Amino acid sequence: MAQSSSETIPTSIEEVQTTKIEEIQLGETNSRDDYAPTDGGWEAWGTVFGATLISFGTFGFVNAFGAFSDYYNEAYLSNYSATIISMIGAVQVFILYLFAGTAGAVFDSVGPRYLIPTSGVVVVFSLFMLSITKPEQIYQQFLSQSVLFSLGATFSFFPSMGLMAHWFKHKVPYAIGCLASGASVGGIVVPIMISKLIPRIGFGWTIRILAFITLACFAVGTVTIKQRRPSKPFPKSVSALFDFSAFRDPCYVFLVLGCWFTVFAVFNPFFYVGLSAEVADPESNVNGYYLAILCAASIFGRVSPGLIAGKLGRFNILYISTSISSILIFALWYTSFSQANLIAFAALYGMFSGPFFSVTPSCVAEISPIERVGARIGGTYAFMASATLAGTPISGLFIKEQTKANFDKLILFSGIMSLVGTVLLLVARLIRKRNLFAVA
Repeated sequence: MAQSSSETIPTSIEEVQTTKIEEIQLGETNSRDDYAPTDGGWEAWGTVFGATLISFGTFGFVNAFGAFSDYYNEAYLSNYSATIISMIGAVQVFILYLFAGTAGAVFDSVGPRYLIPTSGVVVVFSLFMLSITKPEQIYQQFLSQSVLFSLGATFSFFPSMGLMAHWFKHKVPYAIGCLASGASVGGIVVPIMISKLIPRIGFGWTIRILAFITLACFAVGTVTIKQRRPSKPFPKSVSALFDFSAFRDPCYVFLVLGCWFTVFAVFNPFFYVGLSAEVADPESNVNGYYLAILCAASIFGRVSPGLIAGKLGRFNILYISTSISSILIFALWYTSFSQANLIAFAALYGMFSGPFFSVTPSCVAEISPIERVGARIGGTYAFMASATLAGTPISGLFIKEQTKANFDKLILFSGIMSLVGTVLLLVARLIRKRNLFAVA
């Protein structure tokens, strides 16, 4: 017994120091475990639910811009060219992406308790301002829909996406997919409401109803979205917001470049498929539903990758889905504007373009140090912002006169840019793992 007791008591200064170090390390491990992702639980899934509603009330309007564009071109802003009108949507996405990194840093410092409702107030106020804009006064739509709305939305949408990595580890692609599906639902509901309500109650009251729905989304999100990790000080330098050292990694470089070219094309069907249908058959009763079909199919495309990412690999899903999207642009949208063809294109494109929105953040996270994930995701979206600002307006230049021949040029441009993006994403995948058939 005496021998056993002597073995448990440190007998030298070195043993005492070793024991203290082990105790400190054990304490740090337990502290870290307190904030480790739970991969489930009421608070985790409640956060997903609230973030999905935030996605509906923010990026859902971005996905629905095609419906706004159609109405603006036909009635509300008919004195302006399609290119100028498309700039409303382009600037909207540009501001959303540009401030992604800043939004994440502010969120880390402030937390969801204050930032989510503040963002909601700005977003809802911008919609009420949009509801009182006047026809043929395009600067009013720019200020309310492009600038004010996006500044509010970016400080809730992207931080909500970042929270998924705090609550989930293995299920993070699925959680982000659920969040992204909220934007797709918005792309279904908002266009249908616009097409049905504006003829009955006018543009102003239609937007006010949408504003009240958005208010309800943010109210629920404020209650259900929970912070997993403690707040930290706001970064003192730009390098803390954007990880510029990431560009030393060839895999990251080709991933970001591939996304940049893809963004040139990926929003064009959302913005222009309905307008192309109007050119081909103005009397069709399906014209107001193409965007809804596209966004409905996109729900499956955004959620399903999270279920199979572990077996197929995130990079594989990204480049394969983008390549199929490129093929669909050429094989269906370019070949014919018949009703059956456009319905098939909208459904299939929505399905295969969906993974680009939900898998890209997961791919960035997979090749990033855990302490730099937020900065790299923010930097990725900030880098893509220039493509969102240029892509849609450049496409709009092709359709100054809305004819089938001009739309063919727009579609050809979209397909080529999408193919270039696919090749670059494939290069990033091969840098990640040289074996083309490996899980990566």
